[in-house]
Amino acid sequence: MQLPLFSCGLLALLAAQVSATALTYKLHANEKACFYTATNNKDEKIAFYFAVQSGGSFDIDYEVTGPNGKFVMDGQKERQGDFVFTAREVGEYKFCFNNEMSTFAEKFVDFEIAVENEARVTLPSKQGTSPEQTSALEESLFKLSGQLSTITRNQKYFRTRENRNFSTVRSTEQRIINFSLIQILLVIAMGALQVFIVRFFFQGARKGYV
Repeated sequence: MQLPLFSCGLLALLAAQVSATALTYKLHANEKACFYTATNNKDEKIAFYFAVQSGGSFDIDYEVTGPNGKFVMDGQKERQGDFVFTAREVGEYKFCFNNEMSTFAEKFVDFEIAVENEARVTLPSKQGTSPEQTSALEESLFKLSGQLSTITRNQKYFRTRENRNFSTVRSTEQRIINFSLIQILLVIAMGALQVFIVRFFFQGARKGYV
């Protein structure tokens, strides 16, 4: 079954011209990991998102450099970030995460790197459709695309919050268990000490009568 030209145009418009990489990476203590993406045209938009899901204080150092090692942005001890910048030069861009501040804590980092081409796809006109209707449909589709992007970002944010809260709950649970064990040991130690003191008094009293 062959799709009409207008339907094909809708599919082409809805499929955004985006090259994206979404990963979860386990960053070991004292490790620095770098990831790369390339742009083919000047002034393309690069979206960069990351969030520390678990480990340590949920913070990480990051650095972004462009072609020829040109500085773009960096940050220290950040829990998450969501940035969009314009690639002024064509070439390879490097995104690095640095966990050298941690001596033993491993960290899981979710991140996404997307190269977006802002050029709009021309929507072919259906026979009998006015240009005004086509233009209105284009605007509606681009608004829908923006709303879907917002929903995706909110989902990532809530996922990060959920993971951090779950980690806090597990840490609190472990502390409660440790505190309970210490209390039990203290009760046993106090009971043994009381038995020893009582036996000492009785033995002393018996010697006094003798």
